[in-house]
Amino acid sequence: MIPPEKFMKDIYKLIWTDEALNGLKEIFNYFERRFAKKDTQEFARKLDERLELLKTSPKTFAFTNKSKNIRRTVIARLTSVYYRIEGNEVQIISVFDNRQNPDILKQ
Repeated sequence: MIPPEKFMKDIYKLIWTDEALNGLKEIFNYFERRFAKKDTQEFARKLDERLELLKTSPKTFAFTNKSKNIRRTVIARLTSVYYRIEGNEVQIISVFDNRQNPDILKQ
Protein backbone atom coordinates (compact mmCIF):
# COMPACT_ATOMS: atom_id res chain seq x y z
CA MET A 1 0.00 0.00 0.00
CA ILE A 2 1.27 3.49 -0.89
CA PRO A 3 1.40 5.84 2.10
CA PRO A 4 -1.01 8.81 1.88
CA GLU A 5 1.84 11.33 2.20
CA LYS A 6 3.03 10.27 -1.27
CA PHE A 7 -0.14 11.82 -2.68
CA MET A 8 -0.04 14.97 -0.60
CA LYS A 9 1.64 18.03 -2.00
CA ASP A 10 4.19 19.89 0.05
CA ILE A 11 2.69 22.98 1.57
CA TYR A 12 4.97 25.98 1.80
CA LYS A 13 4.42 28.63 4.42
CA LEU A 14 3.97 32.16 3.05
CA ILE A 15 6.07 34.79 4.82
CA TRP A 16 5.34 38.44 3.99
CA THR A 17 7.94 41.19 4.25
CA ASP A 18 6.85 44.63 5.42
CA GLU A 19 7.64 45.96 1.94
CA ALA A 20 5.33 43.39 0.34
CA LEU A 21 2.50 44.17 2.76
CA ASN A 22 2.90 47.91 2.14
CA GLY A 23 2.91 47.36 -1.63
CA LEU A 24 -0.23 45.24 -1.40
CA LYS A 25 -1.96 47.88 0.70
CA GLU A 26 -1.05 50.60 -1.82
CA ILE A 27 -2.36 48.54 -4.73
CA PHE A 28 -5.66 47.82 -2.96
CA ASN A 29 -6.02 51.50 -2.09
CA TYR A 30 -5.44 52.37 -5.74
CA PHE A 31 -8.02 49.81 -6.89
CA GLU A 32 -10.58 51.08 -4.42
CA ARG A 33 -10.08 54.69 -5.60
CA ARG A 34 -10.01 53.99 -9.34
CA PHE A 35 -12.07 50.91 -10.04
CA ALA A 36 -15.46 49.44 -9.26
CA LYS A 37 -15.85 47.16 -6.26
CA LYS A 38 -16.31 44.24 -8.67
CA ASP A 39 -12.86 44.88 -10.19
CA THR A 40 -11.23 45.06 -6.77
CA GLN A 41 -12.88 41.78 -5.81
CA GLU A 42 -11.69 40.17 -9.05
CA PHE A 43 -8.12 41.27 -8.35
CA ALA A 44 -8.40 39.87 -4.80
CA ARG A 45 -9.67 36.56 -6.19
CA LYS A 46 -6.74 36.33 -8.64
CA LEU A 47 -4.29 37.17 -5.87
CA ASP A 48 -5.78 34.49 -3.59
CA GLU A 49 -5.58 31.89 -6.36
CA ARG A 50 -1.95 32.72 -7.06
CA LEU A 51 -1.01 32.64 -3.38
CA GLU A 52 -2.61 29.20 -3.05
CA LEU A 53 -0.53 28.06 -6.02
CA LEU A 54 2.62 29.46 -4.40
CA LYS A 55 1.89 27.36 -1.31
CA THR A 56 1.94 24.13 -3.30
CA SER A 57 4.00 24.84 -6.44
CA PRO A 58 6.27 27.85 -5.94
CA LYS A 59 8.81 26.60 -8.48
CA THR A 60 6.23 27.00 -11.26
CA PHE A 61 7.28 30.58 -11.97
CA ALA A 62 10.51 31.73 -13.56
CA PHE A 63 13.43 33.48 -11.96
CA THR A 64 13.77 37.19 -12.65
CA ASN A 65 16.36 38.39 -15.15
CA LYS A 66 18.29 40.11 -12.38
CA SER A 67 18.49 37.30 -9.81
CA LYS A 68 18.70 33.55 -9.80
CA ASN A 69 16.99 33.19 -6.43
CA ILE A 70 14.07 35.60 -6.83
CA ARG A 71 11.03 34.57 -8.83
CA ARG A 72 8.17 36.59 -10.26
CA THR A 73 4.53 35.87 -10.92
CA VAL A 74 2.10 38.27 -12.58
CA ILE A 75 -1.22 38.62 -10.75
CA ALA A 76 -2.84 41.06 -13.13
CA ARG A 77 -1.42 42.99 -16.05
CA LEU A 78 -0.23 45.77 -13.78
CA THR A 79 0.75 43.79 -10.67
CA SER A 80 3.54 41.31 -9.96
CA VAL A 81 4.62 39.41 -6.88
CA TYR A 82 8.33 38.82 -6.30
CA TYR A 83 9.34 36.02 -3.97
CA ARG A 84 12.06 33.56 -3.03
CA ILE A 85 11.95 30.02 -1.72
CA GLU A 86 13.84 29.27 1.49
CA GLY A 87 13.39 25.70 2.69
CA ASN A 88 9.68 25.18 3.23
CA GLU A 89 8.90 28.91 3.14
CA VAL A 90 7.94 31.21 0.31
CA GLN A 91 9.07 34.70 1.24
CA ILE A 92 6.95 37.34 -0.48
CA ILE A 93 9.44 40.15 -1.08
CA SER A 94 7.37 42.64 -3.03
CA VAL A 95 3.92 43.21 -4.46
CA PHE A 96 4.78 45.56 -7.29
CA ASP A 97 2.80 47.91 -9.48
CA ASN A 98 4.36 47.25 -12.89
CA ARG A 99 3.84 50.87 -13.96
CA GLN A 100 6.51 51.95 -11.48
CA ASN A 101 10.17 52.38 -12.34
CA PRO A 102 11.68 48.86 -12.11
CA ASP A 103 14.84 50.32 -10.57
CA ILE A 104 12.83 50.66 -7.35
CA LEU A 105 13.04 46.88 -7.04
CA LYS A 106 16.84 46.97 -6.77
CA GLN A 107 16.49 48.68 -3.42
